[in-house]
Amino acid sequence: MEVALCRHESLTTIGNGMMRMVSVLRLLSPILLGPNHSVWLSILPIPGEPCRGMHSSKLSSFSALIYIVQSFSASFYLLFLMKPLSKPHISSSADRVQNTHCVDTPSIFLQEATGRITQTMEIAMVCTRVILLILILSLCSPYKFIQSPMDFGPLNLLPTTTTASSDFGRILFHSPSAVLKPQSTRDISLLLSFLSASSLDKVTVAARGAGHSIHGQAQALDGIVVEMSSLPSAIEFYKGDVSYADVSGGALWIELLEQSLKLGLAPRSLTDYLYLTIGGTLSNAGISGQTFKHGPQISNVLQLEVVTGRGEIVTCSLTKDEELFNAVLGGLGQFGIITRARILLQEAPHKVKWVRAFYDDFGAFTKDQELLVSMPDSVDYVEGFIVLNERSLHSSSIAFPANVDFNPDFGAMSSPKIYYCVEFAVHVHQTTNTNAVEHAVRVISGQMSHVASQLYSVEVSYFDFLNRVRMEEMSLRSSGLWEVHHPWLNMFVPKAGINGFRDLLMDSISPDNFEGLILIYPLLRHKWDTNTSVVLPETGSTDQAMYVVGILRSANPNHPVDGCSHRCLRELLLRHRHVADAAAGGLGAKQYLAHHPTPGGWRRHFGRRWERFAERKARFDPQRILGPGQGIFPKGSNGARMQPS
Repeated sequence: MEVALCRHESLTTIGNGMMRMVSVLRLLSPILLGPNHSVWLSILPIPGEPCRGMHSSKLSSFSALIYIVQSFSASFYLLFLMKPLSKPHISSSADRVQNTHCVDTPSIFLQEATGRITQTMEIAMVCTRVILLILILSLCSPYKFIQSPMDFGPLNLLPTTTTASSDFGRILFHSPSAVLKPQSTRDISLLLSFLSASSLDKVTVAARGAGHSIHGQAQALDGIVVEMSSLPSAIEFYKGDVSYADVSGGALWIELLEQSLKLGLAPRSLTDYLYLTIGGTLSNAGISGQTFKHGPQISNVLQLEVVTGRGEIVTCSLTKDEELFNAVLGGLGQFGIITRARILLQEAPHKVKWVRAFYDDFGAFTKDQELLVSMPDSVDYVEGFIVLNERSLHSSSIAFPANVDFNPDFGAMSSPKIYYCVEFAVHVHQTTNTNAVEHAVRVISGQMSHVASQLYSVEVSYFDFLNRVRMEEMSLRSSGLWEVHHPWLNMFVPKAGINGFRDLLMDSISPDNFEGLILIYPLLRHKWDTNTSVVLPETGSTDQAMYVVGILRSANPNHPVDGCSHRCLRELLLRHRHVADAAAGGLGAKQYLAHHPTPGGWRRHFGRRWERFAERKARFDPQRILGPGQGIFPKGSNGARMQPS
């Protein structure tokens, strides 16, 4: 049993010093105390074994504190006993005669020893009171360390790291008190079981996958961060009429894709960026250009293994513990930690025919996208993006290997011209006739209204197509534009409100200096299970189509000319907040990968689904331990211990 929660390095240093002092006293004890030294040594703690269950090379700050007091008390006690008992001086036989009626020598020794023991007991009582006082002060201390129990199971809680207190957004940096790197699901269960049954009301836990959150959603201020990548990553495959893979919640989608392709299989629904964890995307939704056809990733899961906020390990599905299964999918980490998932697989195509078409009219752009998603038997992938300037045109072409001869006039700063691009893909299987694919692309593109002669196509391997964003990442890394601020905003927008959202968005940005990408593409409502925790726009309309808009902005603070300072970052965040609030209030839009600064904002976000969400929280995580970074259920408000209704 190992506990290593190092916050007060000074206490640890002092504790180690006391250990050395006690070691010296032990070595000298035969000389100082004589043959009975072993009796007195029993009161001293053993150096190197300060407490049962402590790591041999590192004291926790709390245990170091107790060790200091214990060592000091015992050492004082030891030194006090080293003072020799006085012996009566009897110089002659006359003296002996005079002392015949006095207390004899053994009695004198007994009286003095009794007095010494009494004084020692008084000192011990004082030291005990000091220990209790320090214990109370430690428990009430505002410093960031966890008063860890001595019997905490086979866990290895480590000191915090910069990784655990940061994420891709680089906007918030909330440092936890400790990090758990679990070696099994049981480790997570043990942690949550203890916290659920303890009186540590303020300790929270966040599961961290690849750290691709934007607003600190996977952080736990003064709490514990669980590094999901530490779980065993072994993947088990089943190939049959319904093929699937059992995979760790801490594994990356790219790992699952690479292993499944070796068997001629692939996940049906993936995200654009594959270096995300299974559990991370399933806690949100997991979308991309394949979503219109197969639904989000949460619609392609057969079974989950979940550790609830109570510490219970539950295997759930649509036929077993359905309420937990639906709650966790899209549940923002509020109800449990996904430790394993059973992911649906399909036969993997050999290649992909990848097509891009450019537009100068937003209406034609959205109309053609809606046309494409209405043909799921012919089209396998649909996305679109806004072309704001030369930089966005160039960055979007990095992964697209065709020679794109599109040189539009972007106008002047006072009257910019905006362009748009639709991209779609058709799978090419080994048994597929190449001419048939070319014919299908011609038929599809013949129904589209893109700019004349501005349609480009290329054939690439299936893996390269799915992993296309990795090339863009490498380009950004080489330019120093990857580890910068990312004040992203993602919205689900009703079909009827997409034109209004486009106008709202254009009013909030400057096309000439925008760094990043703006994605816009349609999804289909009937591909989503509304029993999950995901929130979609509610318009009352019968339209199946809705749009996802991703404002994927970069803000480089180190740019020599257009560097974005903290003030600049705050202004960008305020603009995005204005867009999100205006779109929610006026267009019925909802945030995806949502961030709301107040619990009231979250209630408005969930709308009529709030009561169900809160009831699920009360049932599966009544102490509000999980997902503190979301800010949905602050632990100190309205009673930390929720009761299920």
